[in-house]
Amino acid sequence: MSLAQNPLCDRQDGPPLLQLRGISKTFSGVRVLKDVSLEAHGGEILALMGENGAGKSTLMKILSGAYTADPGGEVRIAGQIEKITNPASARALGIGIIYQELALAPNLTVAENIHLGSELRRNGMIDRAAMSEACRALLLELGAPFGPDDRLSAMSVAEQQLVEIARALHRDARILVLDEPTTALSARETERLFLLIRKLRARGLALIYISHRMDEIDELADRVSVLRDGAHVGTLEKDELSSARIVSMMVGRDLSSFYEKDGSHVRADLPPVLQVEGLTDGRRVQPASFVLQPGEVLGIAGLVGAGRTELARLIFGADPRTGGTVRLGERVLDIRSPRDALAEGIAYLTEDRKALGLFLDMSCSGNINLGVVETDARLGVLDRARGKQRATGSFAALRIKAQTLLTTVGGLSGGNQQKVLLGRLLETGPRVLILDEPTRGVDIGAKTEIYRIINDLAAKGLGILVISSEMAEIIGVSDRVIVMREGQLTGELTGSAITQEAIMSLAVGLAAAPSPLAA
Repeated sequence: MSLAQNPLCDRQDGPPLLQLRGISKTFSGVRVLKDVSLEAHGGEILALMGENGAGKSTLMKILSGAYTADPGGEVRIAGQIEKITNPASARALGIGIIYQELALAPNLTVAENIHLGSELRRNGMIDRAAMSEACRALLLELGAPFGPDDRLSAMSVAEQQLVEIARALHRDARILVLDEPTTALSARETERLFLLIRKLRARGLALIYISHRMDEIDELADRVSVLRDGAHVGTLEKDELSSARIVSMMVGRDLSSFYEKDGSHVRADLPPVLQVEGLTDGRRVQPASFVLQPGEVLGIAGLVGAGRTELARLIFGADPRTGGTVRLGERVLDIRSPRDALAEGIAYLTEDRKALGLFLDMSCSGNINLGVVETDARLGVLDRARGKQRATGSFAALRIKAQTLLTTVGGLSGGNQQKVLLGRLLETGPRVLILDEPTRGVDIGAKTEIYRIINDLAAKGLGILVISSEMAEIIGVSDRVIVMREGQLTGELTGSAITQEAIMSLAVGLAAAPSPLAA
């Protein structure tokens, strides 16, 4: 399909391009979708939102033909009742889905991936030249920075995602579903994707956009449909959209309750649990100094690239420092590696749990015990009962939802994966906990659980550093906030002074807060 073609109706003309009526799905006697009805028009972006487990994935798998709906529902495409019985029938109806986990063959070229399953042949042989020529114009129209003969193994995630979109359009997709498409993209790559999405909307496609990120919904969505507990709870038009209203529909309660704390647990009467003095790597982090009290949640705010993660990694020994000291209590630490930091009582939850934190093919119990497994060995024999007891305790304390302790971590929701990783860190008995983007890629309900855990840990006297790119989060969970800009600490905010305006002013260099950062 060429983007120059526009066979679809505008939203104002004719029936919706997609209509789902009374769609239900039951697994083993459990009804996971309950008479869901929604519609998507040509020339619009419909955001589909809901917590993990709300039914979004199941509904989209029915639309893609991966699942078959229970009897009684109805699917209409451009006003016509259609039967979707398998993925091939969905593709034939013009339905394309771009999943988080891309379904591509990295050993093949772009053209071969686009034609996968429908290869062009000549004299019984695959005609690679014809396939290359067939998709060249489409790639140009999409603004692809690669050609049809480039191999996927050498391409970025964003480029591979573009190949998936090109494949769907080549198959004449009229309805395109994008499932959490920005999870692995940089800010610049996300920007380019948004430009393409708007271009596709202008060409008349119906786009269904699934995301947990409120800023993306605010920027892209024409309407938002919300699922909760397998049911469609409502649809909001563009002029009705607000984060508070969407969240209330998703979880059944008000946004303001998310950050409720049962009082401050800061022990200002005690010596600091952590003192950072002049810490620097000589490049990305300029000499930084601050203190952290027992029971305090100290937020580190700043724009992307400000040096927040780099500072955390210096404290944790993940990157070498060229100057400065780190004290735990009154003792100067000689931290040369993460192992040293953990041994001293400093734990770090990485911003990339899948690549740098968890072993996705390992069980929940195995992941939780990984940091302390050496303590379970007696005369060379592993005490599995002790490990099971430890994992059971983590499951209860952190409210981890998994079928069993032996469930593979890779099969859990993002929020439960994060809690498993947090459980592993807590088993090391830290006095200081560094949380880098602790709620990235998790749903609203899981965020609330993580905020509860942070509050509970502060109540036990841990000193907690929280790095977050979500302004509401950093304001909501922090007792105090320090702000970074271009590798430097530019100010400190406490109490009622912690506002979005004040943080942004410090983050962009419009203000400097006179505060004793080097206490």
